[in-house]
Amino acid sequence: MGEIEHAKIIRIARESGEEVVPEPVDLAARVRELRKARGWTLEQAAAQAGLARSTLSKIENGQMSPTYEALKKLAEGLAISVPQLFTPPSKGQVTGRMAVTRAGEGVAHLTTTYEHELLANALRNKQMLPYRARIRARSFEEFHGWVRHDGEEFLYVLTGIVRLYTEFYEPQELKRGDSAYYDASMGHNLVSVSHEDATVLWVTSLV
Repeated sequence: MGEIEHAKIIRIARESGEEVVPEPVDLAARVRELRKARGWTLEQAAAQAGLARSTLSKIENGQMSPTYEALKKLAEGLAISVPQLFTPPSKGQVTGRMAVTRAGEGVAHLTTTYEHELLANALRNKQMLPYRARIRARSFEEFHGWVRHDGEEFLYVLTGIVRLYTEFYEPQELKRGDSAYYDASMGHNLVSVSHEDATVLWVTSLV
């Protein structure tokens, strides 16, 4: 499998599934939360931002829409960027998403060297791409050069024996239960060396 084929798999993963649209942030609540997280009173926060106490109070109570200049001062006082004023905190980003893929129900994607089964395909905008693969390749020569792509990759051998070729390291023979974690922008290829085609679990970062 070459770079083009792997890029296609990643594109499929990014485009599939349901899209999650984040809810708009309540600026008043966000500013109040940021101030309290720093342990500041209204007076202290207003002084840090160079705003009148009454102005900050109105912003926190949703009684006024601040100008961009006021937002800049507020962000500088809180030591954050303006966009972060409109970014929900980590706990507000919990989506509760989950996907269960039953055995054999993944999305098949065949290449000349691997048989991929994409997992959790119902979810869109994933941070990582999990997939099960049957390794059909038996020699490095079956590949058209190195496979390489952005991100990092985790490999776990489910059955059989594989040989992991990487651009900067000696080939590694991995058996059932063995794993490897590597920079995916480094050239890499995987072949089966057992009698039967080996199967592996791959997890590729998408960010």
